[in-house]
Amino acid sequence: MGSLFFIAGLILGSFYNVVGLRVPEHQSIIHPPSHCMSCGHRLSAIDLIPVFSYLLSKGRCQYCHSKVPRLYPIVEAATAGLFATSFYAIGWSSELFAAGALVSLLVIIFVSDIHYMLIPDKVLMVFAPLFLFLRLWVAPFDSWWQPFIGGAVGFIIPFAVAVVSRGNMGGGDIKLFLVLGLILGWKGVLAAFFLSTAYGGLIGGAALLVGKIERGKPIPFGPFIVLGTLTAYFFGDALLRWYFHF
Repeated sequence: MGSLFFIAGLILGSFYNVVGLRVPEHQSIIHPPSHCMSCGHRLSAIDLIPVFSYLLSKGRCQYCHSKVPRLYPIVEAATAGLFATSFYAIGWSSELFAAGALVSLLVIIFVSDIHYMLIPDKVLMVFAPLFLFLRLWVAPFDSWWQPFIGGAVGFIIPFAVAVVSRGNMGGGDIKLFLVLGLILGWKGVLAAFFLSTAYGGLIGGAALLVGKIERGKPIPFGPFIVLGTLTAYFFGDALLRWYFHF
């Protein structure tokens, strides 16, 4: 079953690449069919096998020989790994649906923010009611009001940071934390916010020191939110117990 979840993640990861690239550009995710971004040639079935097509073609388009971005197979493999990890960590339970939905949102956000430094409202508007449905009827918290409190906390804290820092946190990040609060609850979204800012400070600071980014140049915060949220979701309870004990 773990292998089946891995394969499903490969396939969905390829689709999430499309969503993350097309939605910010206000393009249809269905039409036109998948094609080379350089020459426009429509890709055949053999060109669309997640990860393996990239390896077989040695990272180049078979028609114009232009380089295919490495991000494509990385996202496909990461989605597969996260789906398999969710199954092994959670097992057969209703929570597995929540994990799959959360991973799906985070992968799409990662792609769109890396490419465009943008978190699309359309994507958040699809996942917000889905998260509420999951937390109210499929995989509910102990109390029905927890997703609403989580959403409120997820909005208020980054909004306050944006006000104090005079806009150093984008509106898309604030809305993303609101939606994440619906599925994580208030404790989970607090942990996700703390870990996201910690990852951003540590990794961003290290990148600045080695010259990978320029001082004063904005960088996408979405990938750090993805990393912080995944850490909070899978290890949040253990981290909170350790923190309060410490």
